[in-house]
Amino acid sequence: MSVALIAAGGAGVAVLLLQVGHRTDVVTVVHDVQVGQVLTERDLGKASVALDPAVRAVRADDLKSVVGKRAAVELKPGSLLAPTQVTKDSLVQAGEQLVPIGLEPKQVPATALLPGQRVQLVHVPTQGSAETGRASGAAPKTIGGRVVKASGAAPGTGVVVVDVATSAADGPTAAAWEAAGALRLVLAAPEDR
Repeated sequence: MSVALIAAGGAGVAVLLLQVGHRTDVVTVVHDVQVGQVLTERDLGKASVALDPAVRAVRADDLKSVVGKRAAVELKPGSLLAPTQVTKDSLVQAGEQLVPIGLEPKQVPATALLPGQRVQLVHVPTQGSAETGRASGAAPKTIGGRVVKASGAAPGTGVVVVDVATSAADGPTAAAWEAAGALRLVLAAPEDR
């Protein structure tokens, strides 16, 4: 009986070691890749890792399939590449324009601005402009948009630049509001799924 238990225990340990030692060749990121940047082979590498089945990673055999696609999120060196981190689509769609919005530290939401988040660009007339005297009950003018990328805070000033995709018809208006310092960015409620 004890011999059978020892044999069963040894077999269990052997199976466990085989599972722990099983390695999978996956694609890794070797250079910083910005949101929207087209991936090249130079940006990617391969590694052999013990991969938990719950972790989704691009297999090394599929490296060629992600070259030429765009980064849907910012990619950092040393990380595994997941299929959801790349897209074949342009981050600015047909009929859209990209408007850079500079936000001072007090205007930056505490919630991180992530690609794909819906936002509202709100027109806030500056003091002394003709529009400041309008009826106080009137709703402010707004333009809907989507975050494409948000920079880190600039050293010294703390300004964060947010690239917002708007409709092509609204892009020039949003840019004019930004130039006049009469624009605020508000996070929109997430869409129902």
